[in-house]
Amino acid sequence: MKTTKLFAVAALSAFAAFGAHADEADGSQFAVSVTSTRSVAEVKAEALTPIKISNGSTGFIGVTNSGLDRSTVRSQAVSALRNGEIPQGEMGYM
Repeated sequence: MKTTKLFAVAALSAFAAFGAHADEADGSQFAVSVTSTRSVAEVKAEALTPIKISNGSTGFIGVTNSGLDRSTVRSQAVSALRNGEIPQGEMGYM
């Protein structure tokens, strides 16, 4: 029994040794050199413009201003949670 366990441990350690490879400490084989031709301002301006989606919509909802303040929304959320209108944790509606 002890010999079988010894051979099993030796086989597993030999198998694990094949998976361990030393490589460059800095990972230089994965280094990618990127040279950008666009400025940061140009990229940020493009990010602010909506993108046209194939179904005819823009995909940008936009910012809407609400007439409610933070404390009102918070109190409504607390009361909805207490009344069981909002699922909590891993429990969902069944």
